[in-house]
Amino acid sequence: MLSVSGVHTYYGQVQALRGVDIEVKQGEIVTLIGANGAGKSTLLMTISGAPHPQQGRVTFDGQDITDLPPHEIVRLGIAQSPEGRRIFPRMSVYENLQMGSVPSRSDHFDEALEQAYELFPILKERQDQRAGTLSGGEQQMLAIARALMSKPRLLLLDEPSLGLAPLVVRQIFNVIKEINERDGMTVFLVEQNAYHALKLAHRGYVMVTGNISMSGTGKELLDNPEIRAAYLEGGH
Repeated sequence: MLSVSGVHTYYGQVQALRGVDIEVKQGEIVTLIGANGAGKSTLLMTISGAPHPQQGRVTFDGQDITDLPPHEIVRLGIAQSPEGRRIFPRMSVYENLQMGSVPSRSDHFDEALEQAYELFPILKERQDQRAGTLSGGEQQMLAIARALMSKPRLLLLDEPSLGLAPLVVRQIFNVIKEINERDGMTVFLVEQNAYHALKLAHRGYVMVTGNISMSGTGKELLDNPEIRAAYLEGGH
């Protein structure tokens, strides 16, 4: 479904991605792990069209999307829940979800809203509340639900567990598993919590300073001594 081939991305004169190659097949959960500053978020932003790579190619469902603007990429069926949530704090929960539905056809709104509330019942309770007054976990749920409102075929998640309590992290990961297994949602997950991410993922990649250094099934990477030593704190 998604193919990134030989992608080099720069911020000004600083090279963030160095010949990255990844593939995400339909129906998979694929995770990307790595240290802070490795280039993980840059890869997601490059897939979403901002910034564009200076070299290489990004294709989605066989279509070259390398140079498309972000709004056209969203309309093709790729939605992102960004790092730091980036909700609209002065808007209500309901209005945030409305914003997420803009790229899709209006006749999908009621169905998408019902599914969002089914996944995250607390959002229905808070629908009239200003998003900026939600807890961190509720804001993360809103960010994911907002991305799902466009009824994407590929969901990009950037650090969904960052800064959240363990109970909320478990709930977020359960929802990711549910939408994958129940709805067939394809998910590309960037995550620093390597243990939860690799346990959930069908396949994974490891990024080091803008390069893909290792790949394999989630279990293979979880069992790899180098990965355990570098990212799992001795396996815990």
